Order: sequence, then C-alpha cells, then structure tokens
Amino acid sequence: MMESNKPIPIADGDSVAFWKGCNEGKLLIQHCQDCGSYIFYPRIVCPGCMSDHVEWIESKGKGKVYSYTVVRRSPLAFSDDVPYVVAMVELEEGVRMLSNIIHCSVDEVCCDMPVEVVFEKRGETALPMFQLAATLPTE
Repeated sequence: MMESNKPIPIADGDSVAFWKGCNEGKLLIQHCQDCGSYIFYPRIVCPGCMSDHVEWIESKGKGKVYSYTVVRRSPLAFSDDVPYVVAMVELEEGVRMLSNIIHCSVDEVCCDMPVEVVFEKRGETALPMFQLAATLPTE
C-alpha cells in the first residue's frame, strides 16, 4: 500500500490533549472555569477573561455548518480528493472549528446543515472530520 503524502498535524504544548482525545475518538475543547466560556483552538488562557483556569471537556461533537467552500483545485497532496469541502463548523457549545465535510456529495452541503464529528485515521493520528448528522424520524 502506498504511503500518503498528506501533511499530518504536529501536536504542540497547547494541543497535545486535543490530539490525544482525537486518537481516542473524543472531540475535546476547553472550558473556562471562571467565566464559563468554551474555547477552541487550544490555549493556555481564556481569551474572554484571561484566566488560566481552563479545563478540557468532551464536546458533544454535534453542530452545524457555519460557512464552507468547495475546493476544486488543490495542492498536489490533496489532488486525488477534489472536489472536497472545507467548512467552518459551529459546535453546539458555540466554538467554531475548521474541518472537512465527508461522506456526502459536495452538492449536499449547505449552511446551517446539521453535522456530527467522525474521526479519520491518517497514520498514527486521528483527524476530526464532520458528516451529515443522523436525524431521527419525526412522529
């Protein structure tokens, strides 16, 4: 099997816990114990109140597409994937994260579409991606 030449994120001091959670199938975000804000991307202090009393919590992993673009021309490492969707996903906790929408046609994606996290293994790292959320039938 051919080795992928796609880049893999490098965990640094602030993001080690996030990537460890991803590898365990958990989408972790931070929560400020002083002001109650949810925080993403990983930081050592709360951007709202500058408190260093931040903790890691597991997100519900559900949200909606806030904004997106369809990539039709990409760098060589991703050329086999085109077209693909890069989206800003707003989680139920209120934070936004950049990711891909997978397991659906690019034509199905729209703003406010409900999505849920799934993890895609790339080497030793699991990347958080999003797919159309499973919806329960209404009665």
